[in-house]
Amino acid sequence: MSLTVATYTILVLSLVGYLMGYRWAKNLERGRARRLHSRPHYHGLWVALCMLLPATIAMLAAIALRGAVIDWLVLQQMPESYLADKDRSLVTTRLWTIARDQFGVTNVRDVEEAAAARLLRLTNLANWAIGLGSIAISFGMGVYALRPLSHTFQARNAAERIILWILVACSAVAVLTTAGIVFTLIFDSLRFFSMVSPTEFLFGLDWRPITAIREGQVGQEGSFGFVPVLVGTAQIAFLAILVAGPIGLLSAIYMVEFAPHRVRATAKPVIEVLAGIPTVVYGFFAATLVAPLVRDLGNAIGIPASSESALAAGSVMGIMIIPFVSSLSDDVVSSVPNRLRQAAYTMGATQGETIMRVVLPAALPGLVSALVLAISRAIGETMIVVMAAGLAANLTLNPFESVTTITVQITTVLTGDQPFDSPMTLSAFALALALFAITLMLNLFALQVMERYRDQYD
Repeated sequence: MSLTVATYTILVLSLVGYLMGYRWAKNLERGRARRLHSRPHYHGLWVALCMLLPATIAMLAAIALRGAVIDWLVLQQMPESYLADKDRSLVTTRLWTIARDQFGVTNVRDVEEAAAARLLRLTNLANWAIGLGSIAISFGMGVYALRPLSHTFQARNAAERIILWILVACSAVAVLTTAGIVFTLIFDSLRFFSMVSPTEFLFGLDWRPITAIREGQVGQEGSFGFVPVLVGTAQIAFLAILVAGPIGLLSAIYMVEFAPHRVRATAKPVIEVLAGIPTVVYGFFAATLVAPLVRDLGNAIGIPASSESALAAGSVMGIMIIPFVSSLSDDVVSSVPNRLRQAAYTMGATQGETIMRVVLPAALPGLVSALVLAISRAIGETMIVVMAAGLAANLTLNPFESVTTITVQITTVLTGDQPFDSPMTLSAFALALALFAITLMLNLFALQVMERYRDQYD
């Protein structure tokens, strides 16, 4: 049985359970003058939730355990002479490749072919067991859910209690996911710092993440100085916000305070279209149009300019994040109470004075949040930097030279066939941990600004 068929069957059974619970409650409501504690649709919702959730949880748990159990059973039946001095995970990967007939595996031995056949048989058997078991659980829970239905049954409270636990579980998933990411970054970063000195990483001025492929190899000792990558990231993010900040903020002020309704209804969607353009398109735009213009501009004013520069990447990235600044600033400025504007007009202030001295100070917490979100978006961008700023980790503040960013280097060191326990590969986790710390500090700064000025204007 396909697990997809089992999933649809459970959904249909849950729908049927809802209808049965609803009909059952309707009959109870008609049969006596006594009113039900809960409306009929709550009884149906109670039955549907009881049939859907336990079966889904059981199916997901079984699917999570299926692969490990099947691999263990197959390896237990293979001869020790074949498994000697071999990594069990690589053996199972090869067996699955043979079973699925992928990549044209050659030199397949008889023991491997037999084990691959066992993998397929056990997988089909497990799918049948998981599917039928989940359907049986759903049916059994439906019978259980129908039994207490009566005039006194508090179906609404029971259904809302289940929904509350669903919301708690979703919140826990978000928290646990964040905790898992942080734990992974810290664990693998500690492995990196056991090979490379933290002082060298934090204060080194040279970034060349290469390691020797074999012991004693000459010319393959790299350096892992974080400063050039950090400076390149900060430089491009600063140039991007230098473009997006004024344009986005001024466009939001115009839309809210000056623009007629017809202009606002047309211009706002046009600006927000920029947010839907893929970043690779911005990368092509930067590499084919903006970068040559920046190079010609630098040469025209007597500054040597590279064909890949921080100015080209930063300016195009600023264009990309204009919708973020504009849309968020628009919402923040429009949320300032009109009574503040009317009070300023009553005191004789002009519209410009009202905007500068009343509206913008009142909207400052939200505007800071919008800028921090835009900076975080710029820091996390990769494609534009790869295509317009290059991969060279140059320590320079000259916007006409090539630089790189943290995200680009993470992508670079994880590309290709590299040993996972090498300093080059593990340096990606150290970079990711540093990027996480930078964005966390930005968010904390935004929260401090919001708390400071919220008390003043609330």
